[in-house]
Formats: sequence, C-alpha cells, structure tokens
Amino acid sequence: MMAFEIKHGDAIEQMSNIPDESVDLIVTDPPYESLEKWRKIGTTTRLKHSKQSSNDWFDVFPNKRLPSLMMECYRVLKKNAHLYIFCDDETSNVIWYINHRYNPEFHFKWWKRIVWDKVAMGMGYHYRNQHEFIAFLEKGKRKLNDLSVRDILTHKRIVNGYPGEKPVPLLMELIGNSGQPGETVLDPFCGSGSTGEAAVRCGMSFIGIDTNMDAVEMAHARAKKAANSQGVMEQCAGA
Repeated sequence: MMAFEIKHGDAIEQMSNIPDESVDLIVTDPPYESLEKWRKIGTTTRLKHSKQSSNDWFDVFPNKRLPSLMMECYRVLKKNAHLYIFCDDETSNVIWYINHRYNPEFHFKWWKRIVWDKVAMGMGYHYRNQHEFIAFLEKGKRKLNDLSVRDILTHKRIVNGYPGEKPVPLLMELIGNSGQPGETVLDPFCGSGSTGEAAVRCGMSFIGIDTNMDAVEMAHARAKKAANSQGVMEQCAGA
C-alpha cells in the first residue's frame, strides 16, 4: 500500500535514518547558496520577508554540504534510479564538479541540465531569467518511461505561492517519467509539499523532509488531501 511520511528536521540528518537502497526516485529543490547572492542585490524575492515568505523558511543550504547531500542521495537510492535537483547555472556547475571530481565514494551518471521554461520571466537586470535548470543524474541504469520527452519542460511558474514553489504538473512530468506506481519518491527539501502531492497523484509513496515546521504542516496537508481518493496510508506524518 502507498504511504506518505513528512519529517521535520535537517535534510542530511533525517536522510541518515533512511535505509540503504530503499528509495526509487529523488526530486528536490535545495535552497542553494547562490540564492543569497541574488537576494543581496535584490534580484530574487525567495528569501525576503513577506506575507508569502520568510527568511525563517529559507535557511540557505551551503555548497560545502552538497557532497554530503549527494552521498546520502546515492546511498538511499536503489541501484537503478534517477535524481533530479532544481538549481541555477552556478549551482549546477557545483553539482557537476562534486559528482565528477570531488568524492570517489559515489558517482552518478550525469545526463544533462534539463531546462524548465517558466513561461513568465522573473526578477533581474540583464536578460531576465525565464528558466531554471534541473540537474538530471542516474544511479546505475534506468530507462525513462517516455523517451520522446524534450529537455525543455514548459510549465508556468507559481505566483504568490510558497517561496520557490514548483508547479505540480512539472513535478508529475518528472516523476511520471522516472517512476512507477507503488514506488517511493523522496524530497529532502519538500517545502510546502508540491513534490509530495505530485508523487501521490502519480500513485507513488512519498517521504518529505523540511527544517521548517510550517512547511511540514503544509506538505502534510497537501499529501493528505491528494491521498483522500487514492487509499494512501499516512505514516509518522509531521514526526
């Protein structure tokens, strides 16, 4: 039976409690370090205090912790599985370097940077961004369910939602192409729970982690709502 579980705490600390090779897919959007740089020059609202967001919800995850995060991702993923990490161009370069040169204890296959076309442009000064990258990596060998999908995914960005919130249809496209019903999706930076909702709607179990209790409660509510008509069992939600 499918299940969902939302954990409160640090991503790496909580992932250390997940058994080896027990997760089928990871889709996540860390609050990457370069966000702080853009916040300081006023080209992002993701870390600003407002009715929609709070600095308390967005502690930046520093690049120096990315090797430990990727090591945990490699450990908990099953032998043939995919990893998707939302990132900007700067952070995607850091992820590439860590995977290829930094640590001999793990090595994903780096497939490519998928482009998410947000349809509407964001803030900025020079050639304002209308896209975000998704680093696509693979442990072992797993075939995509649909090989005809292009590497530019077009889904309009969320406006006035949780900071950094991703559209559920975008996440369902990734999850649906790399997973199967009954498998388990992990998001160690789950925020308000878009990935959890997408996983449940795709017929998959979900494990979410976030440092902010408000986010945990939101993610739990969204997963529970999505699960109501699908017979999904709640496990340790909010623990």
